[in-house]
Amino acid sequence: MTVSFRTSVVALGVSATLLLSGCTTDKLANDYSTSSGTSYTDDNGAPVLVKPEDRAKAVDFTAKTEDGMPLTLGDYKGKVVVVNFWYATCGPCRAEAPTLQGLYQKYQDKGVAFVGVNIFDQPDQALSFEKKYGITYPSVMDLDSGAARIAFSGVIPPTATPTTYVLDAKGRLAARIVGQLESASILNSLISGTLSEGK
Repeated sequence: MTVSFRTSVVALGVSATLLLSGCTTDKLANDYSTSSGTSYTDDNGAPVLVKPEDRAKAVDFTAKTEDGMPLTLGDYKGKVVVVNFWYATCGPCRAEAPTLQGLYQKYQDKGVAFVGVNIFDQPDQALSFEKKYGITYPSVMDLDSGAARIAFSGVIPPTATPTTYVLDAKGRLAARIVGQLESASILNSLISGTLSEGK
């Protein structure tokens, strides 16, 4: 079965629950790390992988961070970028915050950047959340402009909160995970797999 999101993706016959499980023998994690970037999704909006040859143009937007500074996603070209859509009162966002911060710390010196996209809060709420959960990577405030949501809607849109994307070094969408990251294993595999492309 084929689903079109501007890129062709092939159905993976596994439930979203299994794909997001913490099992280190997870089929998606294993397939990604041992393949050439096969594209997978399922009917429930579970993780999507996009092969390099099927990736659309680079995703880009400019918005202000929680500190009021401008951030342009295109400035991260040359790095793999993890983009996480979240807001402060989102229970799954709170639950996955330590996982995201842990992976950020693991990869920040290895050519990977993390950017949050807060879709609901004002800066003070975002800053309070980040202080409470020890988040040290920046987030843009997307409530008023919607710049980030518009940019990703042109490729594979976020269909729930949280949604996490992995962009390749050219700024193109390589993977999307809808829903809470139950463990670090899936995202870790997606990041390392995307980093290894072209090596």
